[in-house]
Amino acid sequence: MKASRQLRLSSRRAKLAALAALVAALVSLVSLTGSWSLVDLRAYDYLSILGRPNLPEDGPVIVAIDEPSMAEIGSQWPWPRALHARLIQSLRAAGARAVALDVIFAEPAAAPENDRALAEVLGPDVVLAGDETLIRTPQAEQFVRTEPLPVFLERGAKVGVASVTLSGDGILRQIPSYSDGFATTIASVAGADLARPPGRALMQTFGPARTYPTVSYYQALDPEAFLPEGTFRDRIVIVGLSLQNAPSIAGGGIDAFATSDTVFSRGRVAGAEIHATIYDNLVHRLFVEQAGVTVAIAAIILATLAASLAVLRSTSWKTLGYGALALASIFLASYALMRLGHVFVSPLAPALAFVGVAVGQAGLDYAEERRRRREITRAFSQYLSPALVERLASDPSQLKLGGERRTLTVLFCDVRGFTTISEDMKDDPEGLTTLINRLLTPLSEAVLNRRGTIDKYIGDCLMAFWNAPLDDPDHAVHAVQAARDMLAALAKLNAELEAEAKAAGRPPKTLRIGIGINTGECVVGNMGSARRFDYSALGDAVNLASRLEGASKNYGVPLLLGERTAALAASEFPVAELDRITVKGRSAVSPVFTVVEGASEAELARHRTYLARKYDGDLPADNDLLDELKSALPPLRRYYEREREKFRAG
Repeated sequence: MKASRQLRLSSRRAKLAALAALVAALVSLVSLTGSWSLVDLRAYDYLSILGRPNLPEDGPVIVAIDEPSMAEIGSQWPWPRALHARLIQSLRAAGARAVALDVIFAEPAAAPENDRALAEVLGPDVVLAGDETLIRTPQAEQFVRTEPLPVFLERGAKVGVASVTLSGDGILRQIPSYSDGFATTIASVAGADLARPPGRALMQTFGPARTYPTVSYYQALDPEAFLPEGTFRDRIVIVGLSLQNAPSIAGGGIDAFATSDTVFSRGRVAGAEIHATIYDNLVHRLFVEQAGVTVAIAAIILATLAASLAVLRSTSWKTLGYGALALASIFLASYALMRLGHVFVSPLAPALAFVGVAVGQAGLDYAEERRRRREITRAFSQYLSPALVERLASDPSQLKLGGERRTLTVLFCDVRGFTTISEDMKDDPEGLTTLINRLLTPLSEAVLNRRGTIDKYIGDCLMAFWNAPLDDPDHAVHAVQAARDMLAALAKLNAELEAEAKAAGRPPKTLRIGIGINTGECVVGNMGSARRFDYSALGDAVNLASRLEGASKNYGVPLLLGERTAALAASEFPVAELDRITVKGRSAVSPVFTVVEGASEAELARHRTYLARKYDGDLPADNDLLDELKSALPPLRRYYEREREKFRAG
């Protein structure tokens, strides 16, 4: 048994290892596809807005080119560049440390005086926007860089590339990798120490649109009149479009982008505020590095190993709890790594790998369980009642194959005079077969209905036992009940045979059976060869049950019980001892009993008195007690007549 369990466990481990390797390989391949990378990034969106950092207090201030400014200034965009020159002067006067205009001045103005006015106020504290565009043609791919007019750069103004890269789903998450990016240049002008991001750096947002301090353009033109004192003192100011009439995803917008926060806010963020967010990510080292392929695959492998450990021995309803805990741990680990280590390892692929192994093994276990149930059903459906077969199939742990010692109650039932019946019907083998089947069918049903196990059929003999393979605390009672049901079924069959014989005008065939039941220690299990075996029982108790069946005809009763069976069944049935015998193959004396239907305790007491005198040798051959007992206990009439014959012969 131990070796068998070890073999099953080894086989399970091998299959689980193969499953884990297959799942890890498939999930790794899927995780490398472009579509899956977008799913990972969406996971980043959800995780990044949980417990995100607060907006830095010394971050940039946004000067919004918005609808109120257009109404106040009385002009549609683009505005005259002389107005931008006035804005820069006003911001300098208010104490701004650096001014960045997220506006590209690549073409000369219609009025040259506007360009001269702007150029006169520019200096090293001003950053102007540039652009890089990738142009694809059938012949080639070409980067086109657009910069402000040289006249603006001659006065010391800096250029920062304001271009950004969107993910495949149109969401802005990545920190631009330009060495002279707009935010990088702003930091350089402002004298801030910033970190150089890796190529796969993801931006950390601080909230939806207008999270940054934002003032209208017209207010910044005259801060003393419209804004609190010190609004721009020692602050970085970013000027750019921030239109509120078209900030939604559906409506689109000018220089506005969807970010990770858009998952909840559904709004776009103005480009100026995007650059402010990038600036704070770089200066305060808040950006999150996206893990590379090696780390991602390592996480997948770890998840498959964890799942393998969770289902190593079995899968059950507890596996759901373990799986939920493991998935929560995977997402929590991803979140902790992002927050504490600023590295994003997507939890989705590891979670999928864990679920794949767990569900796959659960499926294999289910298939194996179904296979075992079918095997158990096939093996025992011929021997057990359907209810017991279902119990075994539902809980195979109740079944121990290979042989075990148990206390069984064993029943043997044989047809009396079957040789004579066979001789009479030697010319009608089909009729003989039909007759024996008509008898064995109700006898078998009697066993199965009383939770017994049919061991075998030996010609006209039936062997059955109770208390295996399933426990049956009342095995002796159920065996005796089955015997009584057998006798009732036999009486019914004889009545049918008599009616059939009468209708056919032939003498009836009356069938009689003998039943022996004994309880004792047996070895029960699969017996036979490696290629063919039966679930059977062996032991002295089995032999005695067989001997009791054969001895029953000597006592004129159809049923004989062993001593232990009688003791266990005495509380349910009127049991009477008949004799003490020594059966073939045993040296010990064995008391034999029978069930006396309808007997009262007083009548059984008189029978016990008779037995005591019999055992003491104190009975005359023609005593009156036998006649009295024949009248009092009709089921034992033939027994008492045989007793009288024995006395006379002895």
